[in-house]
Amino acid sequence: MKFRLQEKRKRAYLYLLESKHTILKSITKNPFFKKSTKLNTRIKLSILLKLSIRICLVNRCILTDRKNRFNFHYRFSRLLFLKLARNKEILGLKRHSW
Repeated sequence: MKFRLQEKRKRAYLYLLESKHTILKSITKNPFFKKSTKLNTRIKLSILLKLSIRICLVNRCILTDRKNRFNFHYRFSRLLFLKLARNKEILGLKRHSW
């Protein structure tokens, strides 16, 4: 539970920084703005990039909170995915090696 709350906070913060980054980047590339506003946005963008050093986000399983061997398509760990697949609880999943 503790990991989930930390991850939610980190992801929300990163999402906020990404949205700010895209807005500032679009202002710098827009030819209709003055040079002074473009310069100010470039300065703000450089400060934003210094503050937003890549945060290490860890993908975790939804049910077990395991971070090792994580399946990106189903958001389960490998062990839980195999267990659910054997019990046929994941719809539309077929085994390829028969």
